[in-house]
Amino acid sequence: MTLYNRRDLGLLLLRVGTGGVLVAHGAQKLFGWFGGHGLEGTGQFMESVGYRPGRASATAAGLAETGGGALLALGLATPAAGAAAAGAMAGAAAVHVPNGFFAQEGGYEYAASLGLAAAGLAVTGPGRLSLDHALHHVADRGWMVPAALGVTAAVTTAVVGMRGRRVRREREGEQEVLFGE
Repeated sequence: MTLYNRRDLGLLLLRVGTGGVLVAHGAQKLFGWFGGHGLEGTGQFMESVGYRPGRASATAAGLAETGGGALLALGLATPAAGAAAAGAMAGAAAVHVPNGFFAQEGGYEYAASLGLAAAGLAVTGPGRLSLDHALHHVADRGWMVPAALGVTAAVTTAVVGMRGRRVRREREGEQEVLFGE
């Protein structure tokens, strides 16, 4: 009989909790479940905050959250799952940075917490109570951690950077209109 230690149980709780929240948020974006706005409404929101094209951005964020969250909860392909979810949360946090840290003020606290938990799981691994362990870690090799996090960091930096430049250009254009009259 195999006894699981506190670390395995803790990782299971962290994976299921973090993954479940991510799945719910992704399902709001993709399907309009749980009071979400689906791809159409989320796409319009994404456009309004500088992520273009909006529908494609909503689809990418929804898939990263739903897919990454589900895989994290199952403990399957943990490096890729954690990296995908962390990237999506970095994109969300970028929208909220102007509002400061705390969520009650519209800040990035919540997105940052989910992203850090997902990245931490990617690095730490899923524990023995996971599909990765049951499948002998075929999708959870040591080299996959820096590869997944590196690719996600590069893509996220590019996407968030493009959004930031777009938002600054639009803000400067509004100022020209205000002061140019």
